[in-house]
Amino acid sequence: MTRMLHPCLSGKHYLDSTTWVQCLRQRSETAEIWSVKRIMGWRPCDWWLRGKPAALPAKTNGYLRVDCYGGLNQMRRDFCDGVAITHLLNATLVLPKFEVAAYWNESSGFGDVFDVEYFIEQMNGFVQVVTELPAELASKVPIPVDCSKRKGLFDYVETVLPSLLEHHYISITPAMSQRRDRYPQYAKAALCQACYKALRLTSGLEKKGSLLFQAIPKPFLSLHLRFEPDMVAYSQCEYTGLSPSSVQSIEAARGERKPYIGEQARYWRNRGKCPLTPNETRIILQALAIPTNTSIYLAAGDGLMELEGLTSLYTNVFTKSSLLSDEDFKNMHGNTKAALDYYVSINSDSYVATYFGNMDKMVAAMRVLKGLYKTLFLSRRAFAELCSKGLHGNFLMDALYKVHKNDFVMSIGSALPDCFCEFKLEVQGTVLLQLKLMVTSLLMDVPWSTTYITSLILTADLW
Repeated sequence: MTRMLHPCLSGKHYLDSTTWVQCLRQRSETAEIWSVKRIMGWRPCDWWLRGKPAALPAKTNGYLRVDCYGGLNQMRRDFCDGVAITHLLNATLVLPKFEVAAYWNESSGFGDVFDVEYFIEQMNGFVQVVTELPAELASKVPIPVDCSKRKGLFDYVETVLPSLLEHHYISITPAMSQRRDRYPQYAKAALCQACYKALRLTSGLEKKGSLLFQAIPKPFLSLHLRFEPDMVAYSQCEYTGLSPSSVQSIEAARGERKPYIGEQARYWRNRGKCPLTPNETRIILQALAIPTNTSIYLAAGDGLMELEGLTSLYTNVFTKSSLLSDEDFKNMHGNTKAALDYYVSINSDSYVATYFGNMDKMVAAMRVLKGLYKTLFLSRRAFAELCSKGLHGNFLMDALYKVHKNDFVMSIGSALPDCFCEFKLEVQGTVLLQLKLMVTSLLMDVPWSTTYITSLILTADLW
């Protein structure tokens, strides 16, 4: 008899297949999450999308190179920040340095991933970009300026500009703690233009991405699943019921970072800090009434563990390695693989992420730019909290549906706030909604906040 993992456990407790089918039949009338009407949406803010940049100063203060580390989307984030800082300092931007990282199996540079000529063309008027330094600086190495996050909120004008004026050629890695909302608008506009208009994949990568996209049966859902050994090790979360090979891989990646235990482990998990397993992901997809015959493209890195927890029910799962030729796949580095996942995900019919990392934020924003709204981030926190309260079966499924329905209706997390503006959609029944709000607030004995009242109503089965 086929056994399915119990909805609240990643390990040894099972339901027999008959009980599981009965559980699914009882929820067969639940509407697929994408059919729910949204109230709020996002779109690019007019101030940068349609606004004309002010003329750049005639004289530059020097040349600035952004040094980028990590995976493709982390480097992209740092580079976009670097573009804003370049404009902030009235500097000239030198094409960035993508650090070679053995960990990411990486050797590709900026020009191997992004169309350099297109970037320069699109940034015209926002920031000056050069591919070569003037003769007097061509043989020099840039002076590195420390912008590490331990400095807290980093004031680039006061701290970096003097070095730029002194040495004329510097390199920085933007501080993660830098508050983008403290950039002046002209610097923000340069960031938005760089991130969402100017960075286009090379023609070679776009062609390969297009071939990959065409090979996936339509319609399809792109799923960004993060359950690799390093991800689990970094989270310091403990899991039960994993295969011996998964346990061994996680232990090898942990190093000195030991998992939390006892009450600390429960607190950490209930804060949503633990990556969703493929099995837990499957449970939430079921709760959202995503049909089990849905074509799913797995946007994920190498080393994904416990995948059978997803494919035991969602069998139409496709990966880069299954769709590309062996030669093509073997010749790819980390950045090119990530670029293909990005290309497929920003064009997919729907996008679901189990994490809210750099790729997810970028993909969500680009999907907004393209007018694709079927985007959702699965709530690790809600899953953990509901399970800790003992919910299971239909009770768990219904609760998960309501939590994610609220997020989808309000477009929570669907775009970055730096360059995108929230707006209210025209929804039938707005008057009825207002009446529900009024009645609910009158019935309350305590002064609930408007936000909480709205949340209660949206998560109720009143639509």
